Amino acid sequence: MLSNIIARSANSLIRGQPSISVQPAKASVAMPAMLEVRLINWGQRALVLLVEMLVILSLALYSASSIASTSAVQTRLPVSVGEVVNPAQLDGPSNELHIARLVFAHGPHSNWGPGTPWWRIDWPSAEHFFTQGLKRYTSIDAAADSVHVSLLDETVYDYPWLFAQQVGRWQLGHEEVAALREYLLRGGFLVVDDFHGPDQWRIFESVMQRALPEAEFDELSSTDALMNVLYELDHRTQIPGRRHLRAGRDGQVQVDMPFSPARWRGIHDEQGRLMVAVNFNMDMGDAWEHADDPMYPVPMTSLAYRFGINYVVYALTH
Repeated sequence: MLSNIIARSANSLIRGQPSISVQPAKASVAMPAMLEVRLINWGQRALVLLVEMLVILSLALYSASSIASTSAVQTRLPVSVGEVVNPAQLDGPSNELHIARLVFAHGPHSNWGPGTPWWRIDWPSAEHFFTQGLKRYTSIDAAADSVHVSLLDETVYDYPWLFAQQVGRWQLGHEEVAALREYLLRGGFLVVDDFHGPDQWRIFESVMQRALPEAEFDELSSTDALMNVLYELDHRTQIPGRRHLRAGRDGQVQVDMPFSPARWRGIHDEQGRLMVAVNFNMDMGDAWEHADDPMYPVPMTSLAYRFGINYVVYALTH
């Protein structure tokens, strides 16, 4: 079929060209009719061959670009259906506050356990203990667990409080970055937690610069509204991951964090509303997750609860 199409196209091209009449000189011998027909046929065949070669070349270039594009996509570990345990419901949040945990792809060697993605690292214990604290210390009607939602899911806009952990490993595509920008500018509130060191900061920052190129990171001071919306958070203690706690010889718990100091940062919109709260070089989710662990220091767990509750109250009132 392709050969027929090419042949027809070649014939159309030939027929579409203006005819050129060459008058032989008087002393010339007229060209035999059979030879003239043969020359025309050879010209048609040459043109058909040229068109075929151009088509083959185009197909080869298209295939090469497709393979290159596929290889680039495969550098990301895609999110499998089994990873998303609590998908968002079409009828929206079930409570006044329903935490959404952000689902994202990451590098192919970035799982922290067999089949367990980084974005789900402290789930479900972190949500279980934190929402219990919310119900105990506030009158907020909070769902007992989070939903797992991707930025490519339209239901993300139903959840104004988005929690993302291990953002030093996230890999967001162009559509996800555009959706993140839209989510934040519509009034959504993003809390990022549990990423450490300059390398992970660069990965996180590069995504945020793509989403909000006009924005800057601000250091949150003790006078910021977030720090005083319910609890006054003027005491800054680095909240550690459970794996960085050691029992000292004197029986005291020692903290051995690989990077310091802890930084509380944020991104504000043009009206001064905080859109993104950044916990850098700390692990608030671990403090929630290990709230009932005798090894985890009570003052640090208490601080993590107060920060989390302030984040929620701020998001619901701004």
